[in-house]
Amino acid sequence: MSEEKSLLAKARGLDSQVLAMLYDEYSPGLYRYAMRRLGDPDLAEECVAETFARFLQALHRRRGPRDHLQAYLYRIAHNWIVDQFRNVKPVAPLNKTFTDERPNPEHDVAARMQKASVHAAIRKLTSDQQQVIVLKYLEGWENLDIARALHKPVGAVKSLQHRALAALRKHLQREEQG
Repeated sequence: MSEEKSLLAKARGLDSQVLAMLYDEYSPGLYRYAMRRLGDPDLAEECVAETFARFLQALHRRRGPRDHLQAYLYRIAHNWIVDQFRNVKPVAPLNKTFTDERPNPEHDVAARMQKASVHAAIRKLTSDQQQVIVLKYLEGWENLDIARALHKPVGAVKSLQHRALAALRKHLQREEQG
């Protein structure tokens, strides 16, 4: 039995040490993911809390993942984020992870404007395309892991990635010209 399956078996038994360990292992990445998608630290924290609350509810109902826990948790977080976008149209804030710490003010302004353009272009992508870009390029996931999280074949993930990059390029070129 793999280590992940063993941990999930213990988690299904509601072993508090294992649950705490899983939270410590996955919450930082979930928070970064939510921050990149939502741009709001409070909402990102709420997303992480709700993700683990839903995971625990599934365990209490004798459901939940038998394997691929990371993909399962990111799917919960993604669904929660989609619900947030359905309920409220957020203003696209600057993502704090794009902050440039260089002391040159002119460079700072130019870099922030460029990063704001990229962030705005990402917001124009479809939800699946945004998720692929964030997981692939900001979280460093492999295509197989992204496919598991999205419940799609690897080929579909590659296609989403290709179309997302082409759309980003198109949006950014349009902005440069406009």
